[in-house]
Amino acid sequence: MIKGLRFLLPLILAVSAVGAERTDCGSIKSKLLPYPVGYCAVLPPGFAAHPEKKYPTLYFLHGLGGDQTFMVSSGAWNVVADGWERQSLGEFVVITPQAGRSFYINSKDGRARYEDFFIREFIPQMEKRYHLSATRAGRAIGGVSMGGYGALRFAFKYPQMFSVVAVHMPALLEQLPRGSANAGLSGYLGGAFGTPIDEAFWKANTPFVYARTAALQGMKIYVDCGDRDDFGFDAGTRALDKLLTKRKIAHTVHIYPGSHSAEYVAQHLDESMNFISRGLGLTR
Repeated sequence: MIKGLRFLLPLILAVSAVGAERTDCGSIKSKLLPYPVGYCAVLPPGFAAHPEKKYPTLYFLHGLGGDQTFMVSSGAWNVVADGWERQSLGEFVVITPQAGRSFYINSKDGRARYEDFFIREFIPQMEKRYHLSATRAGRAIGGVSMGGYGALRFAFKYPQMFSVVAVHMPALLEQLPRGSANAGLSGYLGGAFGTPIDEAFWKANTPFVYARTAALQGMKIYVDCGDRDDFGFDAGTRALDKLLTKRKIAHTVHIYPGSHSAEYVAQHLDESMNFISRGLGLTR
């Protein structure tokens, strides 16, 4: 059962500065959403000097309460920058789009088609704007909490698009809570799954649905979660581990000591970034 409902708080790590020449934040207009969508891109050291190179990409999705500045305004940047400096990480572009409370899906009421926007508009525009690899082998996706939910769902629903997925404490629930807990959850989710939550719609959109049948052989999959996750997402992580194991899908799952917190992410972000670098074929 969910212990409180504060997983919507921003997952902000220690603040650090990023050189302006290594980041680019902007927005794009959408034909599928009624508002421009902000994003921030973190660029590797050699990016400006190699306009002819098609860079691999990590789409890193923020948690509920966060925004597109997650990587560039937090200590998460330090992990990537240090890896580049030590050459323990290969060079890839990291892009975080603004997602609000969308859970990265097309909303129940049809007003916010975020999934369609991300797949049909955002990725193609980013690939053109930043001369990125437009191949499955060149795309990774990751995220934290709500962003972990979104990353797993995108990876499992569109396995032809992504070769690597790596997430921390993903917002995975096998069952919705009942009674007052469900009512509170509905308010926090901001209507993405209906208000009150439409249970059938919610079930149809969970990453579990796609994990049961998708062609995931060959995809590199990494998931971790704290053993004292405040919202029970450790149980969801274990359930996903069991499902993938039953299907004989290769994957890496860790249940580490910790709660649903920024500190937990900070402790394990280096592991996921190295997993992504290896999964993209950039390092061993």
